Amino acid sequence: MPSVGILGAAAPVYAFFLVSYGFSPIATDVGYQPEQPVPYSHRIHVGQLGIDCRYCHNTVEVAAKAAIPPTQTCMNCHTQVYKESINLTALFDSYATGMPVKWKRVHDLPDYAYFNHSAHVNRGVSCVECHGRVDKMEEIKQEKPLNMGWCLDCHRKPQGRVRDPLTVTDLGWRFEDDSAAKAQFKTFEDYSEFWLKHNNISPSQDCSTCHR
Repeated sequence: MPSVGILGAAAPVYAFFLVSYGFSPIATDVGYQPEQPVPYSHRIHVGQLGIDCRYCHNTVEVAAKAAIPPTQTCMNCHTQVYKESINLTALFDSYATGMPVKWKRVHDLPDYAYFNHSAHVNRGVSCVECHGRVDKMEEIKQEKPLNMGWCLDCHRKPQGRVRDPLTVTDLGWRFEDDSAAKAQFKTFEDYSEFWLKHNNISPSQDCSTCHR
């Protein structure tokens, strides 16, 4: 049958592209950094200007997903600042037409993996743990592998990855520089252990936690 022959011939090609996509930077690789429609600099906005992560990603404390800021959030400043910059053309077009900027997702977990931002940040897991020092990035890139083994490493040993929830968006926070923490605890491990107990944190390793 001709159709069977065509399917048979197409199968290896399909498998090649499927595997290629599965192992491409867009799916798995640390360092993935797509070009965005607006060259938004986290280094300037977060690192230099000190804008809190939650100003733009305002759902991280209350929802599973960290919201991508609408154009209006950007325009709260850019109606006055750099209001004629050619670098912001896509932003201004969005504001004029009401159509959203077509940002490209960088940290994109597979559909079969569930992750809740609020469950982590409210218990003292800093943005840095998953996203790295975005306050030093000109444009966002994937810095952590975000694969199952990497997540399980944290769930199995959260000591050293949890801190005071009030500091989670302070991306440059260091135990060595925190005089209040050093006055109460001898080591970072002691400090982290305290917050694990204080927040009653015992991360699940059950498959259904992330695969629902």
